[in-house]
Amino acid sequence: MVQQSERSEFRARYRIESPEPIRKAADVIAGEQSSGTFLALAGETEELKRRSRARVTRIDPLPPVHEPSLRSAWAERRGHAGVFQRGEVEIAFPIDNVGANLSSLMATVAGNLFELGEVTGLRLLDIDLPPDYVARFPGPRFGVEGTRRMAGIQGRPLIGTIIKPSIGLTPAQTAELVDSLCAADIDFIKDDELLADPPYAPFGERLDAVMPVLRRHADRLGRMPVYAINISGSVDEMLRRHDLVVRAGGTCVMVSVNWVGLAAVEHLRRHAEVPIHGHRNGWGAFTRCPELGMDFAAYQKLWRLAGVDQLHVNGLRSKFWEPDDSVITSARACLAPFGGTTPIMPVFSSGQWAGQAPELYARLASVDLMHLAGGGIIGHPQGTAAGVASMREAWEAAVAGVDLVDYARQRPALAAAIAKFGEAA
Repeated sequence: MVQQSERSEFRARYRIESPEPIRKAADVIAGEQSSGTFLALAGETEELKRRSRARVTRIDPLPPVHEPSLRSAWAERRGHAGVFQRGEVEIAFPIDNVGANLSSLMATVAGNLFELGEVTGLRLLDIDLPPDYVARFPGPRFGVEGTRRMAGIQGRPLIGTIIKPSIGLTPAQTAELVDSLCAADIDFIKDDELLADPPYAPFGERLDAVMPVLRRHADRLGRMPVYAINISGSVDEMLRRHDLVVRAGGTCVMVSVNWVGLAAVEHLRRHAEVPIHGHRNGWGAFTRCPELGMDFAAYQKLWRLAGVDQLHVNGLRSKFWEPDDSVITSARACLAPFGGTTPIMPVFSSGQWAGQAPELYARLASVDLMHLAGGGIIGHPQGTAAGVASMREAWEAAVAGVDLVDYARQRPALAAAIAKFGEAA
């Protein structure tokens, strides 16, 4: 067996389901994702295997099941109708197989292994990369500390919102909304992921309408309110739009990471002068089936390698499917050490309002986060300013360890938020 000391490796951990014994399925994956294929080849010499073949380093069996999670015509052709084995396995891949290439890294740890007939369930759980290998990728330029520096906010969460309605506002209407949000002393505003460069609100016109508003409030506040304008598009479009934002005095850009791609984000990161806000729309397709796709632990590491500074993690008691435990685990992953990279800021959003602050703080034990509320701020019954105030007041109570209802007795904005949104929670 190839010894780890003979070559530099990174490791990936998977949960596997297979009609075959888990050891055999793991060996098939290791071969398929490195030097092997479905039959022995003369070119795969022992020397080549020592240099390039992946190796299975750990197998932890799990209870089997009697029905496959995913259909496999390969298994059906063999008449398999028995027990399907499950287990967690770790596979070590030679770094020299991949190099500092995110596309090749993804093809290795999350490529055709999902297609294998021997697999009726497969999920990438995590990846472990040595620091000297991580250092070959750009990584976040700003992360938590850089985001705070650009926002001028220390010691508490960044309170923010999303442009609502999601689509349909003209540039002038967008500027009016931004004006009202900035007048409420909000920290952070972002475009909706659906809004990039539509005919009714072209990117350039939207930027030209919004930036004078931001600069005017910056003079009043002594800090520039952060507006993560959506620059998603082709690589050339994103670079051009980034430059327009920077020249106008903007302090953040947003991209729909899954759809512009790792390579595009990496290229943008090497060019960027402001933090990159990573929106993960579409993430459910990668993770919602428990026996397919990947865990957020692996996902966020890949985007940290590419260079995002902020990444969405969903929200507690949100409008989406994800359990709260998963949301907190995702946020902790963003803040955890990874190969020497700076921690990135977790972004909580989706059905959020002031009421989630106490539980969020108790479970995360950190204020290094963005807490974004759309309806929870813009839909506050006393108006936008009260919506922002209610979020701040809720976080004051959370950090101080004071009951939210008690804290609201002398704070009308928070009291109104509890009355409006509390029953829906």
